Amino acid sequence: MLWTVLLALLVLLLLQTQLSVCLRELRSGVSRSPAAYSTSSSSSSSSSSSSYNATKQRLPGAIIIGVRKGGTRALLEMLNLHPNVEVAKAEVHYFNVEEHYRRGLAWYRAQMPLTLPGQLTVEKTPGYFAAPQVPARIWDMNPTIRLLLIVRDPAERLVSDYTQVLHNRLTRHKPYLPLEELLLHKGHIDPGYKALQRSLYHQHLARWLEVFPREQIHVVDGDALIRDPFPELRKAERFLNLPPRISPNNFYYNTTKGFYCLLSAGHDKCLDESKGRPHAPLSTQAFKKLCRYFRKPNKLFFEMVGRLFSWC
Repeated sequence: MLWTVLLALLVLLLLQTQLSVCLRELRSGVSRSPAAYSTSSSSSSSSSSSSYNATKQRLPGAIIIGVRKGGTRALLEMLNLHPNVEVAKAEVHYFNVEEHYRRGLAWYRAQMPLTLPGQLTVEKTPGYFAAPQVPARIWDMNPTIRLLLIVRDPAERLVSDYTQVLHNRLTRHKPYLPLEELLLHKGHIDPGYKALQRSLYHQHLARWLEVFPREQIHVVDGDALIRDPFPELRKAERFLNLPPRISPNNFYYNTTKGFYCLLSAGHDKCLDESKGRPHAPLSTQAFKKLCRYFRKPNKLFFEMVGRLFSWC
């Protein structure tokens, strides 16, 4: 009888010990992030991986290729409202700057944000659009990548382009010629002016279409994006095969700034002070000459993309 009691007590003691071990392991597992169970091989396999097993830096699945001063920053920030999108915070200039391109895809990947499986990485560098070597280089990286091109009135874009350069020069206390002196030569539009060449959208798009099929390039109306962002964002969501998650409630009009700001999870964000900066002066006569100069290039661009825009 005594031996039976002792045996029962011993079994009970062993069960209590095992239960205590199980409870400690359970508490330890709850306190740790699920991603912390990554294997040692995966956590040390690449410098581009984070300490979490599920997140890592991935090459972009979509790139905003331009145009400069067309609204690329606004488009990027608006796409970033989507929970399935993560964006590169700075312009990378990988495909159009030789020093960067020579560093290889590992360097490019290291400039990308951390993403979860299923999230889309988006990069934007507006200098890509007008750089002749870029389309083939992007194709070599990923021939199925999705490309976004945001355009605005080319005459307005040119003035905005000049305004930014002027601001940068004045900030560094460097002189810069008035826009009219750069734009006109003996009373006529100077076709060699670099800011004007960036506004010849049809020439640059033709190079991209030599490499990529038209359906891989989505054209965003930059003027419409500023007036009413949501319809343009919904089109971009569809193009990027994203579930519709951005809504009109993500935008509100800031009367002080004169453009829409963003709302997400109770926090608002407006683009920096350079957006909406007053344009440098250009006479009405010179602007009209500029509009006439762009009529034929604009018509060619409209034919290429199969749609019209309300430009001057």
